[in-house]
Amino acid sequence: MEKSLDGYEVLLCVSGGIACYKAADLASKLVQSGAGVTVAMTPAAAEFVAPLTFQSLTRRAVFTSMWQSTENHDSGHISLTERADLTLLAPATANSIAKLAHGLADNLVSTMLLATASSCDVLVAPAMNSRMFAHPAVQANLERLRTMKGVHLIGPAEGRLACGTTGPGRMSEPADILTRATELLLRNPPKRLA
Repeated sequence: MEKSLDGYEVLLCVSGGIACYKAADLASKLVQSGAGVTVAMTPAAAEFVAPLTFQSLTRRAVFTSMWQSTENHDSGHISLTERADLTLLAPATANSIAKLAHGLADNLVSTMLLATASSCDVLVAPAMNSRMFAHPAVQANLERLRTMKGVHLIGPAEGRLACGTTGPGRMSEPADILTRATELLLRNPPKRLA
């Protein structure tokens, strides 16, 4: 049984890949563990899983645009990151990994990832086709992330992929991501209680 995450805030950034369905399970598991979960989605992610799914699981508004105001009408991409004790990027597509590795911020998720980099740990769960995963550019971007302070990687796992092939590229299972997220969170007290 996982330890309680009461008081912790998690920012779950969801990028567009078929593994988005696993991100919904991850959000549910985080909430069941006691964490407050705020979800931000790329436009591509919203094509795979409706924002309403995450809203129902977290009982919070889901953010899909930099132009969407928060309850306080402040800069959402910054204010939502300030309270996060951990940011999760799951699934982390090749595109989102490249953006994070090179500091590109052209949508809500990539902007939020840059905004959280200095204030909390970021846990990245890669998910893509095995040929994409093996590409030298993707491997170089993952290596670059491994050298960044506060950025942690989990997976990918090996197994059957959405395209029907088998190989590395499956997003780690939500239970495994929850275990790693819990380890990272419990290293420090929740921000709101610190």
